[in-house]
Amino acid sequence: MQPVIDFLLNYWPAAIAIGCVAFLAKVLFDVVTATSIDKTKLALKLAPVICTIGTFLVWELFCKALNVSTFVLPAPSTIISATWEFRRQIGLHSFHTAWMTLAGFGLAVAFGVALGLVLGASRFFYAGFYPLMVGFNSIPKVAVVPILVIWFGVGWLPAVLTAFMISFFPIVVNVATGLATIEPETEDVLKALGASKLQIMTKVGIPRSLPYFFGSLKVAITLAYVGSVIAEYNASRFGIGNLMARASADFNVPLLFASLIALAILGVAMYMATVWLENRMTGWAQRSSFAAG
Repeated sequence: MQPVIDFLLNYWPAAIAIGCVAFLAKVLFDVVTATSIDKTKLALKLAPVICTIGTFLVWELFCKALNVSTFVLPAPSTIISATWEFRRQIGLHSFHTAWMTLAGFGLAVAFGVALGLVLGASRFFYAGFYPLMVGFNSIPKVAVVPILVIWFGVGWLPAVLTAFMISFFPIVVNVATGLATIEPETEDVLKALGASKLQIMTKVGIPRSLPYFFGSLKVAITLAYVGSVIAEYNASRFGIGNLMARASADFNVPLLFASLIALAILGVAMYMATVWLENRMTGWAQRSSFAAG
């Protein structure tokens, strides 16, 4: 097992680069061989790649043309070199951050869905608990990290709990909103046909709230990464946040940016996984022009 781990830590940047090239080659091949109708859909798939490459090219040219100091803003080529130089550290800490984020995100989904169902099904609980949740969500989570350290010590638990707290609110609100959007007329008709409150929720309310739920997941997963990195930066010995703290202490700006790029890749990967799952489960709720191909 150890040789496999060493191989992944040493060559994960090359694997990502090969994957990007393969994806780009496939999309270009599809564009060349597709019909005029399909080319529009393929162009939309290619747009993120073009915009990303264009952004990094402009960034590179800006740094080279104005001779910007690496200490101020390293060029993408410098960041790539730093990524390869510190690939083992970045890979190891990224793996730790991903696990902490997914753990906190999983807790947020479980508790968020449960509380969202309760709030969406009861106007009393919605009116009672919603102001409390708004107040809790208004508290900067970075201010909560010292309290978590006092309670649980320095380690992985503050990162998990911070990721949970920062991603919990969007899930609760969207699930409750999805359930609350059932038209009173529809509910009256179903009751007249003999449907119980539970049947209305399970047969109509929950399916109706799925688009809201997956919309909240796309927001929550990126927020979860923010929460875990905040906690790692202040109260952990591992993770991308801790790596960034040490790079900042050493004035290693290229490593700082390389860590940010690694974090962005993790966030995009989880976002795309959520979008894929959303398209498979709620394709019926999407307009045809935005549905998955």
